[in-house]
Amino acid sequence: MTPPSTEIALSTSAALGLVAIAVGENYQKANQAIEAAGLTRQPGGAYAVPLTDPKAARRAASALAAHGHEHGIALVTSTRRYLGDVGTEIAAQLPGNWSAQLEIYSLPLWQDDLWCQLWEAGEIHAALQNHNVPFASVLKDGQGTELLLMERPGHSSGYLLGALTDHEKEDVLEDPTTPSTMVLPAEPDRAAALIAGTFLPLYRNAVHHRDLNFVLAALERIRGEHRRLQGMKESGHYADGVPLSGRITDALERSFTDLAWIQFRTVADLAPDLIARCDPGSSPWPGDQAAVVRLRSALADSEATMREYTTLNDDLHQLRRLLQTHEYHHVRAEFGLSARPAIETWLADSAAFERQVRAAKPARPTALASSSQRALTSRPVPPPAAPAPTVHR
Repeated sequence: MTPPSTEIALSTSAALGLVAIAVGENYQKANQAIEAAGLTRQPGGAYAVPLTDPKAARRAASALAAHGHEHGIALVTSTRRYLGDVGTEIAAQLPGNWSAQLEIYSLPLWQDDLWCQLWEAGEIHAALQNHNVPFASVLKDGQGTELLLMERPGHSSGYLLGALTDHEKEDVLEDPTTPSTMVLPAEPDRAAALIAGTFLPLYRNAVHHRDLNFVLAALERIRGEHRRLQGMKESGHYADGVPLSGRITDALERSFTDLAWIQFRTVADLAPDLIARCDPGSSPWPGDQAAVVRLRSALADSEATMREYTTLNDDLHQLRRLLQTHEYHHVRAEFGLSARPAIETWLADSAAFERQVRAAKPARPTALASSSQRALTSRPVPPPAAPAPTVHR
């Protein structure tokens, strides 16, 4: 007998009809029961039967109840709409080209896949810690922004929205730039208006400051290693007093250049968008204009080196298996030598960069999609067909 913790979650969809999702340790046996009842598997793991034929739908529902009882599987009927439809309707009313994809986490272990991407320390963070979340909708704008939409645990209506990211991030519980959960109403048009008008500007501001902090941290690592190298060269000794030889000094220079290149790649990746938003003339520090010009020029001057490194990166990884470690680092340090003037410029003008970026505003989002430019109390238009869910991330 299947443990009673295994259940079939039922909801209704305007596009798919009656939707069934198996949840729990023996979700595979639950899926077999759903199939035996005549529901059709959708790409990604959910099952559905259209409601356009009421008699067929009732037969399928009765068969599902019978098969579930036979295997000890609980049927749980949701009072909410199918989350796949909700996500699709919200995405259709956001500014830009958004899409929504339902993800299924039949096992609690699967929802752990979200932790590596979750950029969120609010109610969603707590919900994933304290509740089983069998499914969620991921909203994507096609330009790297991903938002997690889930039903709000312990409430009969409403949703939670949080941010996901593939980028490196600090501890979400400690980092002040971490976006906070937004509680959304049940109506997709009202939810879309809140996301576009409040959440996305806050999210873009968080990304803006997170990227700035990463650039500053990379520059500080370079600066710290450079100070250490200069101190040893000036004293002629290691920190522990052991004398330096000329050959060792050259090796230390190469080691520093290798490290500087690794860190400067973060600068070259994130700084262009940040500095493009800077306008010293409208800031409290108009005198930073010359520094900003130098910084932009330094990035432009290093573009060829970055392109060459990107082109050769796969080859370098292959070479790493053939070369000694110091030889591989020597090859990589050559890129650092090429970018050394740009690195030095960024170290010299980093204070102006920080001032200007903190004063700058993230890119403004486009206007809310016209479909949501109506009274917030109005009902949404019938949704487009929801895309099939994916099983888990």
